Amino acid sequence: MKTLDPRTQTLCEFFEHLQAQDVARLGQLYDDNAHFVDPFNDVWGLAKVQRVFTHMFDVLDEPSFTIIEAFTEGDQAMLTWDFHFKRRGQAKRWQIHGSTHIRYGQDGRVTLHRDYWDAANELYAQLPLIGALMRWLRRQLATP
Repeated sequence: MKTLDPRTQTLCEFFEHLQAQDVARLGQLYDDNAHFVDPFNDVWGLAKVQRVFTHMFDVLDEPSFTIIEAFTEGDQAMLTWDFHFKRRGQAKRWQIHGSTHIRYGQDGRVTLHRDYWDAANELYAQLPLIGALMRWLRRQLATP
């Protein structure tokens, strides 16, 4: 992955090396009033963004991001990534593929972080009971 924009390069490196203790440093990269959105969260403010990532480390084992591609245009960036993790107490390693839309403020910190990924296919369909229902529903709705 190559990006020439230093803001995006720094952000990618941060997420690829993210550990639980790094959450406290998010204020270096995220604005105090940053907006974070993903399929489970829609929060405003640095403290709440930090809580999202703290919660991730609380409930998952070995969470890690691999940035696949990144580009920046003006005050916006797009990242594509794979998120790897284990559910607490389980050996199976999961992977979610997604993308993130970033908007930078005037000081170069993130004001918007919006993750896009397919929770139905990449997460719910992998669960034992709901997964069977999701796979059946997908077959019913698919174009023949």
